[in-house]
Amino acid sequence: MNKLGRLTTSFTVAFSLLVLSACMPVVNHQGKKVGVARVEKDQFVATDGSRLPLRSWRPTEGPARAIIVALHGFNDYSNFFASPGQYFASQGIACYAYDQRGFGSTRERGFWFDVEAYTSDLTCFVDEMRKRYPGIPVYVLGESMGGALTIAAMTRSNPPDVDGVILVAPAVWGRETMPWYQRWLLALGSHTVPWLTVTGSGVKVRPSDNREMLRAFSRDPLVIKETRIDAVYGLSNLMDEALSQAGKIPKPTFVQYGANDQIIPKKPMLLMLGKMPKTTRRAFYEHGYHMLLRDLQGDKPMADIATWIADHNHPLPYGAPLPPQEKLTPSPPLPSP
Repeated sequence: MNKLGRLTTSFTVAFSLLVLSACMPVVNHQGKKVGVARVEKDQFVATDGSRLPLRSWRPTEGPARAIIVALHGFNDYSNFFASPGQYFASQGIACYAYDQRGFGSTRERGFWFDVEAYTSDLTCFVDEMRKRYPGIPVYVLGESMGGALTIAAMTRSNPPDVDGVILVAPAVWGRETMPWYQRWLLALGSHTVPWLTVTGSGVKVRPSDNREMLRAFSRDPLVIKETRIDAVYGLSNLMDEALSQAGKIPKPTFVQYGANDQIIPKKPMLLMLGKMPKTTRRAFYEHGYHMLLRDLQGDKPMADIATWIADHNHPLPYGAPLPPQEKLTPSPPLPSP
């Protein structure tokens, strides 16, 4: 290559790097510590002063026999646990759920944070529950993205001080199980047009068989409908970590999955379960969808959770051990509501 050619190539590389650096995915970070984490009525105040809207459902008769700290899924917020929270409260289990950074009513709604920020919030919140309910067992329940964050938090250097982990349809669709073209498009989009938003319109999947709930979900202004590509990129990074670290959770774990889950494919789910200890409790729901706890038969997985909390070894009233892979075949999508 002559001198002009080398100069042209160097300029092209430098220009490409400049363009890519100007369009890197936006990832927010937790701010500097300005105080101790605390709960103030309907808000969880993090160590950097960020205020995360908080919802809680507590037993009306007698003290709580257990505490659930619930983490919602991607583009959702703490209201997902309204029905499950009421059920758990009726079983003597207090349930707390906060809007995670970038979701619900938080200030940075629509933007992704690094995993360290999410896991730090969870650890601090669990510490607050320990102070508020001394001597009472505390569990973390992660649904979808919340499940992936739970795995990440439990396998890092400063895990939440919980007695057990509940993973409901955890988002573990890591890149190793994605088609190459999906990985390529995600990398390209997040590094060239990270601000571009995408919607789920036209995608023929059904997250639940509960049509009334889905209609309310679609009308809820706090549910994110248009997602930044760099937020999807951040979620993918999280799912990569969750899938790779799932076998290292140091606490008793209960995993729930529905046969009709059209959001998290069966391949990554079974790959995750294959990495986990044999002592991991597993429950399969033949008629369950991705939003298991909000399905028409959501009372079944919720009853199983209450049973498992009471006794990790007690037979589950509804969930069956996960069947062989060939039997885990999703049903076709339901008609649009």
